[in-house]
Amino acid sequence: MPETLTGQIERITYTDDDSGYTVAQIAVEGVREPVTVVGNLLAPAVGEVLEMEGEWVRHPRFGDQFKVVSSRSRVPATAGGIEKYLGSGLIQGLGPKMAERIVQRFGDQALAIIETDLERLAEIPGIGPKRMEQIRSAWNSQRDIRDVMIFLQSHGVGPGWAVRIFKRYGQRSIAVVRANPYRLATDIAGIGFVTADRIAEKLGLDRQSPMRIGAGLLYVLGRFMDEGHVFYPYEPLVERCRKDLDVGREAVVAAADEAVRQRRIVIEDFDDDPVAVSPSPKGVYLSWYHFCENRAAELLAAMVNAPRAVTVPEPERALAWVEKRLTLSLAPLQAEAVRCAMTCKAMVITGGPGTGKTTIVNAVVQAYARLGARVALAAPTGRAAKRLEETVGRVAMTIHRLLEFSFQKGGFQRHEKNPVEADLVVVDEASMLDTALICDLLRAMPKGAVLVLVGDVDQLPSVGPGSVLGDIIASGSVPVVALTEIFRQARHSRIVVNAHRINSGQMPQSDPSGEASDFFFIEQENPEAVVDIIIRLVGERIPRRFGLDPIDQVQVLSPMHRGVAGAANLNLALQQALNPGEPEVVRGDRHLRTGDKVMQIRNNYDKLVFNGDMGRIVGIDADAQTLAVRFDAREVGYDFADLDEIALSYAVSVHKSQGSEYPAVVMPVLTQHYLLLQRNLIYTAVTRGRRLVVLVGTRKALAMAVNNNQTRLRHTRLARRLRRFSPVAPRIPA
Repeated sequence: MPETLTGQIERITYTDDDSGYTVAQIAVEGVREPVTVVGNLLAPAVGEVLEMEGEWVRHPRFGDQFKVVSSRSRVPATAGGIEKYLGSGLIQGLGPKMAERIVQRFGDQALAIIETDLERLAEIPGIGPKRMEQIRSAWNSQRDIRDVMIFLQSHGVGPGWAVRIFKRYGQRSIAVVRANPYRLATDIAGIGFVTADRIAEKLGLDRQSPMRIGAGLLYVLGRFMDEGHVFYPYEPLVERCRKDLDVGREAVVAAADEAVRQRRIVIEDFDDDPVAVSPSPKGVYLSWYHFCENRAAELLAAMVNAPRAVTVPEPERALAWVEKRLTLSLAPLQAEAVRCAMTCKAMVITGGPGTGKTTIVNAVVQAYARLGARVALAAPTGRAAKRLEETVGRVAMTIHRLLEFSFQKGGFQRHEKNPVEADLVVVDEASMLDTALICDLLRAMPKGAVLVLVGDVDQLPSVGPGSVLGDIIASGSVPVVALTEIFRQARHSRIVVNAHRINSGQMPQSDPSGEASDFFFIEQENPEAVVDIIIRLVGERIPRRFGLDPIDQVQVLSPMHRGVAGAANLNLALQQALNPGEPEVVRGDRHLRTGDKVMQIRNNYDKLVFNGDMGRIVGIDADAQTLAVRFDAREVGYDFADLDEIALSYAVSVHKSQGSEYPAVVMPVLTQHYLLLQRNLIYTAVTRGRRLVVLVGTRKALAMAVNNNQTRLRHTRLARRLRRFSPVAPRIPA
């Protein structure tokens, strides 16, 4: 027989944003000790009064608990209860101190005052018109959002999504979800097709509905884009949709035809190369990526064939001047690369660490600067741009900043009609360029400018769709300088030597003495022991021996996110070791504190922070429900409701480390990571370390990675499109 229990939340031990599953301590009138309740609660907050239905159960370890089946929020009646309720963070703009002042002034009538006579809050010191409006908006939203939460909870959606849904649709939330739940998959970041499909099923939508199949087709195609493909072969795509959606082939074909009519996808016939996409001579693109791939090829070809805005009149004399200016003698291949940059409209410089890429860039920049040319240096990430700036000694910026992205103005402000003001554009870490970004960059390139792409084609490809650097090299459309020689000063670094050994399929070597080495391999098979070793390395041994800050200068990388030695578990262990204490913000299983190392995990064009940007939490304001993160020299604010955009980054995946360099890198290498143990992954990880690299794991796992050079094929057509537009350019031999 269900029982009813009413009480006020005193403490939340755990809550999951998605499912709403919560463990909380409830103060019940007449009961001396708080009662433990467990179950799905609607965005619980300390101070909230709940009327719950459920049953008492006995947990073998934690004793008696009240298992909640359903709950309703009730307004607290006592002054003390109201103070806890208002100070819980439930209402943005009110924190514990302000709640105390309000209750001191209005007593048990405080909630009635807020509901019916809000202007009286002006009687409270510290509440001006701006904060009063903030409280009014939050109070009304909280009241409205409850209806949305209850509706979504009844249809299988956790309360963590309700705030985002309400922000997007407002009062129309329930009507929108009822009419087309699949809109959530495209409109709300983090809500995918699977969640939307579950809601649709609970709403009674037919699983054979064209609405469902059309949304499912875009979902499956989007998953292939997440794997790096720019398009996917037609027949395999149809078959995957048929299986994943459990519908007939005819229904999928009809959905694809409708998506073409709506211009959401493009189906292209590849009559010129049917074998490349066997068994289907057709490829399916999301419309935006079809545009980007075609436009990028057209623009690069047009730029290569356009006359130069700045001509280097005597390349040999310029080369001699550069060598004198830099007080060095360029190697033959380096000199040839500099000549190429002085005479060609576009080129690629590729090579591993220690092969002299930076020296070439320095020489090219000096030669053009001497002529008074406008030089722009850029990279895909802030860290890569900062490193380029430090090595070249000139201002460098992210590509987004170079192209003047503006959220308010609707995108990049530099494009065909307003190109970048530069005669030479150098882009470092070009292996990170994806299809959309190279298109945006080329759209903003002046036709007369020279473009120099610098990168390591053997690293992991871009996170986004495409294999841009590899495709440009393979196309033969621009000259390529492939550097292989390790220069004398770099040969002393075992990081550099071992990176090249790995890239050539050989096992890395450690210095037996270990006295002056910058590369170490620690053998350990047990995953739990590997985690313990990593914690000691980061927290004690590396700072003591190398004088490095354990948070800012030591980066743990992991091949995978999950598992004992995955990035997620390593983050929790490292946070506890390096920044312990009571959590100041709890979001599901994430506990955040001031001082935590965090990473932005999705592009936010409004805040101008991007996927992979890393920073430190510098302040948490429980009253205002906000926190601040410092990214390099810039501070960015977040509402608590938006904290799904950041994640702990004491440990990150190797993919997330692209474009960054760290004084020290520590990485587990275990056979449990076998799905991702590839040569280019280990190579990329090792090349992220500047002063020190430490691998912890088994030689068997390391050998699996080094010997696995079967990089996953990405379906792209950029190389073929470039060949169609451009004559074959020379590849300058090593």
